[in-house]
Amino acid sequence: QVQLVESGGGLVQPGGSLTLSCAASGFIFSYYDMSWYRQAPGKERELVALVFRSTNYADFVKGRFTISRDNAKNTVYLQMNSLKPEDTAVYYCRATNYLSLYWGQGTQVTVSS
Repeated sequence: QVQLVESGGGLVQPGGSLTLSCAASGFIFSYYDMSWYRQAPGKERELVALVFRSTNYADFVKGRFTISRDNAKNTVYLQMNSLKPEDTAVYYCRATNYLSLYWGQGTQVTVSS
């Protein structure tokens, strides 16, 4: 069955870095747009970054976060640098194409001193 499994979240100090990974299985990974979303407490889920043949970023992460994918490993990554307390959220991996949409279970990222 389809699975998206995120990992790499945790507690980090402001200014620190984390790399999130999302391992996919059960579908043809290279055929899908892959993206990262996040949801902070009391807020709506929002797009962070997307990758297919090109990349796209939300303004609030441009220059700090980098999304990448390895189609051989069926994995998408989110390198997060210069983290701020307002980056604290549950980060979700999403796979989409014109037929299907899949979500991972999320990984918590907490930025705090």
